[in-house]
Amino acid sequence: MNPLVLPIMAFSLLLGTLITITSSNWLLAWMGIEINTLAIIPLMIQNHHPRATEATTKYFIVQAAAAAMILFSAVIKAWTTGEWIINPFSEPLSTSLLILALALKLGLAPLHSWLPDVLQGLDFTTGMILSTWQKIAPMTLLLQASKFELPLMVILGVTSVVVGGLGGLNQLQTRKIMAYSSIAHLGWMTVALPFAPHLTLMALAFYIITTYCLFYILLLTGGKTINSLAISWTKNNAVLMATPILLFSMGGLPPTMGFVPKWFILRELTNHSMLSVALVIAMASLLSLFFYMRLAYALAFTKAPNTISSQHTWRLQLFSPNTTLVILVMLATLLLPVSPATIALFTS
Repeated sequence: MNPLVLPIMAFSLLLGTLITITSSNWLLAWMGIEINTLAIIPLMIQNHHPRATEATTKYFIVQAAAAAMILFSAVIKAWTTGEWIINPFSEPLSTSLLILALALKLGLAPLHSWLPDVLQGLDFTTGMILSTWQKIAPMTLLLQASKFELPLMVILGVTSVVVGGLGGLNQLQTRKIMAYSSIAHLGWMTVALPFAPHLTLMALAFYIITTYCLFYILLLTGGKTINSLAISWTKNNAVLMATPILLFSMGGLPPTMGFVPKWFILRELTNHSMLSVALVIAMASLLSLFFYMRLAYALAFTKAPNTISSQHTWRLQLFSPNTTLVILVMLATLLLPVSPATIALFTS
């Protein structure tokens, strides 16, 4: 790949997201999402591998269909209201169509089947971008429409949490596990959107931090499967001992920072007399916690036997984690004492 292509694509990703976030016109928002899609496609196909080609083709078809649905929703709204302004939403058909299109873009269940296959065909760096940065622009548009379609948002959110937990139980590929983890986390955010958008923003911020850290650790250890993680303890013991705490944060266990958004989302659902929804997503989150525990066990608590016939990776691939990774791991795990200040930050 030409050295100039990477910075151009990175700038296009940033530009497309900023256009969508700051726009108040449907055409500009749609244009920003399309710039985002077209910018990541060269990064996805740069390996010239059949799996990468298949993943890129699937991603392009799905994103093109979702973009067409978004544009069709905007046309319906402009036809009925006579304006292209994003707010207010007064047409139920266009609002429902928009939410379904954004759910397809994000990979929310039951429109999620493309995400595990696409993520499995990508390298860790591109998969990290797809799982983190590419969620910001669609989530911004979903934030605009969520309050007008409460039942649809709750159904999408609860289904995503359940499907994300069930789908990751029997997976051995770490990238597919991360895909189902993304589906489950997006389900929590979707459930909270109509009631407390600030909690969704906080959950999205912590999700991006923890997912970036975990993808970066998987990249450094080369852990494409759970079995390959068993010999990662020889490469850097300090990072691998911190990784289970990071995984517990993604699962929402109490001492870590990942517990805070889930706790406040459950409290918000309880305050709105939605006890059944809170109970279902709380029980479904235990399924996600199970495969996080599998990853933690393979990373930090499993030692490969010394006499096996399979080929080992080179044992001296020691790495020194950069400052960004150390800071983000600390943010993901040690910020529980300052959670009131964090809530105030996202509320203001």
